[in-house]
Amino acid sequence: MLTRRHFILTTTALFSSAIVAPVSAAPSSTSDRWAAWDAEVTPPDFDPARSNPWGLHPRFLPVRVEARDGLRAGDIHVDAIARYLYHIQGDGTAMRYGVAIGRGGLYAPGRFTVGRKAKWPSWTPTQNMIRREPETYAQFAGGMPPGPMNALGSRALYLYVGNRDTYLRIHGTPFPRSVGMRASSGCVRMVMAHINGLYDRVDTGVTAHLYPAEESVTARS
Repeated sequence: MLTRRHFILTTTALFSSAIVAPVSAAPSSTSDRWAAWDAEVTPPDFDPARSNPWGLHPRFLPVRVEARDGLRAGDIHVDAIARYLYHIQGDGTAMRYGVAIGRGGLYAPGRFTVGRKAKWPSWTPTQNMIRREPETYAQFAGGMPPGPMNALGSRALYLYVGNRDTYLRIHGTPFPRSVGMRASSGCVRMVMAHINGLYDRVDTGVTAHLYPAEESVTARS
């Protein structure tokens, strides 16, 4: 059985710097619009290891750590207790990011497959969300178009069990200060500037392990 304590050994080097190029302020196509939105949610002179206009605890900034032997490169592991997402690399390391998880009993641990990915996705709340909080979600029953204030943010990884969409996502959030908290309706939230970097490195078909939020429960491997 694989628990949250098994797969990370020690913190090592930080991300290298990445600079975002200027983008036109007058997008004329979908790709231009996406690029403009990416620039809007990315701090100037963005360095993933140091840029922190959101006021996050420094431990939630991206960092490279050493991973336990035997973990499959490309897979994702979410430590719900520490509020970390680990993306396993092929060189024995993992990239670690801060996340927010589902509040109360809405977080759903388990083993999932990344069934698809989307840049600047649209979003529609589930019927359960609308029933649970109609004052918040009923207004979006017809869907919310893409954009920086969309609930899924800039990127989304869609979690499946077999061919079934679970409606769980790993996604960006327009509320970056929620990272480190139990804040969502079940999904795993990330800072948009962080998931933008993760997104391009994650392939569809990889496994996402979401570990329980209770110390006494052992996650499935």
